[in-house]
Amino acid sequence: MDWNNDFAPLQLSSNDALPSLAITVLNDWGMITAHGNDSKSYLQGQVTCDVVTLDPSQSTVGAHCDAKGKVWSVFQLFHHRQGYAMLQPKELIEKELAELKKYAIFSKVEFEHSKDTLLGVMGADADSLINSLSDQTGEVRSIDGGTAVKIDANRWLLALTEEAAKSLVLASDAPKVDSALWTLLDIKAGYPRLTAEQQNEHIPQALNVQALNGISFSKGCYTGQETVARAKYRGINKRALFIIEGSAEQTIEANAELERAVGDNWRSAGKLLASYRYSDNKALAIAVLPNNLEADTQLRLKQQPQQLWRFAPLPYSLEDND
Repeated sequence: MDWNNDFAPLQLSSNDALPSLAITVLNDWGMITAHGNDSKSYLQGQVTCDVVTLDPSQSTVGAHCDAKGKVWSVFQLFHHRQGYAMLQPKELIEKELAELKKYAIFSKVEFEHSKDTLLGVMGADADSLINSLSDQTGEVRSIDGGTAVKIDANRWLLALTEEAAKSLVLASDAPKVDSALWTLLDIKAGYPRLTAEQQNEHIPQALNVQALNGISFSKGCYTGQETVARAKYRGINKRALFIIEGSAEQTIEANAELERAVGDNWRSAGKLLASYRYSDNKALAIAVLPNNLEADTQLRLKQQPQQLWRFAPLPYSLEDND
C-alpha cells in the first residue's frame, strides 16, 4: 500500500474532543524555496514581513502583494535547507512563483517549487513527538530529513524528504487522518488561507495579516507598501477576515458565496476562503467580509439559504493599538 494514501477522513462531530495526536500529509499545501546570496535582501523588498530580523529559530506569517497592495499569497516563512521556505496552499504557487521570479534575474537568488513532503502533526501531544525528533528548543528546528516548524499551539509542520516522511509516518502509532483536520485548525486559528480564485483581490489587512504580526511598518520599502501603509494610517481598509459558524446539510463548495441580511432582503457579502463541515452538519468557515457589520448580522450560504450562520469569536484582536 502507498503510505501517502493511508490517511483516512476523521469522523468528528462538533461536540467531540480533538485527538491528542494525529498526523496528516498536506498534499494540498506546498512551499516556495529561496536560495542564494541575495535571497534575504530580495525577499525583504518583496514581502510584508521583516526577513532581515527573522531568527533561524523562528517563523513568521507574511504576505506578497502586487504594486497596488493586493495579495498574491499569505505564507509562513522560515529558514530551511540553507535558505528560506514559504509555506502556502499549493494552488497559489504557480502565480506566486512567477511574481517572485519577475525581477530575480537581477539578483543572486533562485526560487523553486519545493519537492519536500509536508506533514502536519496535531494535538496536545504534538510537542512531545517533535521533542523526540530534535534536541533543539526553538519554534523552527532541524530534524532528520528536513525542518520542523511550530505553526501554533499543539500544531507543527514537518517539511521532509519523501523517504524521511515515509519513515516517520510508518514508525508512528498516531492516527493518520486526512488534511481536513488541518483545515479545521486553520479556521479556528483565524489563519488567512487564500484561494487561487481570490488571489490579487484583498489587501493584507483585509486578511488580518497585521493581527498575526505578518506586517512590519518599520522595515522599509517593499512591493505594495504604499497601500498597506495607507490602510493603517488613513483607515482606508473596509474589510477583515472573520470566522463564521452555522449548519450545512450539503457539502460546502470552495469559494462558496456568502450573503448577509439587510432588512428583509439578502445581499452578497463575500466568498468563503475555507470551510469545515462536522459529521453532525455543524460547520465553521472563514471569509473576508465588511468590517463594519453588526455582531448579530445574519448570514447564509447562497447555495444553502435555509441555514443561518453567525459570527464566531476570533482568537486575536483586530484593534490597532500602535
